[in-house]
Amino acid sequence: MGFGQGLSGLNAASQNLDVIGNNIANSGTVGFKSGSATFADVYASSRVGLGVQVASINQRFTTGIVSTSGNQFDMAIDGAKGLFVVTQPNGATLYTRNGQFFADKDHKIVNAQGQQLMGYAPGGTSLIGMTVPVGNINPQATSTITNKVNLDADAKVVPAATAFDPTNADSYSNMVPLTVYDSLGNSHRVEQYYTKRDPVGGNSTWEVNYVVDGTAPSGPPPAANTAVLSFDNAGRLVSGSPATITFTPGGATSPAAPVSIQVSYDGSTQFGGSYSQDFVQNGYATGEYASMSIGTNGELIANYTNGAKQTMGQLALADFANLQGLQPVGGNAWAETANSGQPIMGTPGSNGLATIKGQAIEESNVDMSQELVNMIIAQRTYQANAQTIKTQDQILQTLITMR
Repeated sequence: MGFGQGLSGLNAASQNLDVIGNNIANSGTVGFKSGSATFADVYASSRVGLGVQVASINQRFTTGIVSTSGNQFDMAIDGAKGLFVVTQPNGATLYTRNGQFFADKDHKIVNAQGQQLMGYAPGGTSLIGMTVPVGNINPQATSTITNKVNLDADAKVVPAATAFDPTNADSYSNMVPLTVYDSLGNSHRVEQYYTKRDPVGGNSTWEVNYVVDGTAPSGPPPAANTAVLSFDNAGRLVSGSPATITFTPGGATSPAAPVSIQVSYDGSTQFGGSYSQDFVQNGYATGEYASMSIGTNGELIANYTNGAKQTMGQLALADFANLQGLQPVGGNAWAETANSGQPIMGTPGSNGLATIKGQAIEESNVDMSQELVNMIIAQRTYQANAQTIKTQDQILQTLITMR
């Protein structure tokens, strides 16, 4: 019996060393989760145990250190709960914590094993493969301009008899140009001319004329592409917002759609100070794909050369009721089993799932100092079991040599 006990101890210690060696070997593997051997004693209708057995190899799903990599497709799960969902070329679904991804020749976002990263389309609920956009982003015609201006209360009043004329500087008080876009992404210059007129009903009034691509409005307000802003004696805007700019790009034969822009002056003032203006227009020209960024909520955001951004999808994360029930399949991945239960799906930051850190990776959670100490303990255990076999051999030899 002594030989069997010692031999079981040698086998168990050897497997423990294998686990420790595997941990150390993967100390630099991104997303690796270290393992530990769990032992159990062996009894078979005997008061004296028959030795030891390896009951299981458990993995520690603690979070590794998140470090910056700088690669645009790298991503790290910044927390304990969550696994990336990837699909193999044969359609099988696996789960991983390794966030090293890149774009392949088919523009799919894949890892080194060729497994495609899975997520959701914007507003969708079904899993799809994540891809890098191809081609230009569609242009967006300008539909709104948000203006917040301060018009100088001490500006000189331009008499009504002086009609607006963009070539006559005495017919307006200030001019500000801005660029807008039509449905094809072509740019157009809109010049905003502000002219202080005589007060009406106790309120200060400013006439606004919009000159589009050099074409001035056909007459004073309420002609097209004109507006009148009214301010009370506290300098607050009381009427005139929103205004409207309309024009047909290139004339009636242009392939671009007619443009109608709503101009908001909400929050504008008339104070005794210098003229200032802050405006934002929502149009843009077409642009080429430049790079990809990842939001903390897992959104994949495509950046274009025209400064526009477009959400291409949102990552999916999976969690399991029993992570120890997952089956390691190599390549830093696990497969679902009956013991793990079905995956609990969600997006980063929802349902208790971790968030995502872009251009970063999660390093292995192997504690090298602890593994070296465990190796010493396993080595001593191996030596001690070898010693029990040696001692049992000596006792048996003594019995054989008795006379």
